[in-house]
Amino acid sequence: MTLSVGATIPDVELRTMGPKGPVPVRSRDILGQGRVVLFAVPGAFTPTCSDYHLPGFVLRADEVRAQGVDTIACIAVNDPFVMGAWATAQNVGEAVVMLADGNAEFTRAVGLEWDGSGAGLGVRSQRYAAILENGVVTSLEVEPKPGVDVSACSAILAKL
Repeated sequence: MTLSVGATIPDVELRTMGPKGPVPVRSRDILGQGRVVLFAVPGAFTPTCSDYHLPGFVLRADEVRAQGVDTIACIAVNDPFVMGAWATAQNVGEAVVMLADGNAEFTRAVGLEWDGSGAGLGVRSQRYAAILENGVVTSLEVEPKPGVDVSACSAILAKL
């Protein structure tokens, strides 16, 4: 399956970092209820993800929520410890739910994996942003080239 408008998100196990360590969560429990903005990054702590993509959503989370969004979630093919450390380093707080897709199960299930082996990165996610209504994709923007443009917070705000 390649994620597309009208598709229902898959139900796979992901992880978040809780106060006592990694916590398993189901993608449908986090992403399948209410209005959700999901954005995916190739990797935590990478320059574009850390300098532009995640900070845009953190800084403008109140604006996004004011448009009727219940949850803002970031997903990456990283382990929950890395996602937790990245959230701390980026002062994410409660602004964005950080989802670790350590085995790329969600990423593969939505057909948006990227082979970064040539750069020593292994399987990663393509950079994208989606708007979901009760788990159904109503908007999907996949970056056609490196950088943050169509999946940036400003671009998603214009679609809300």
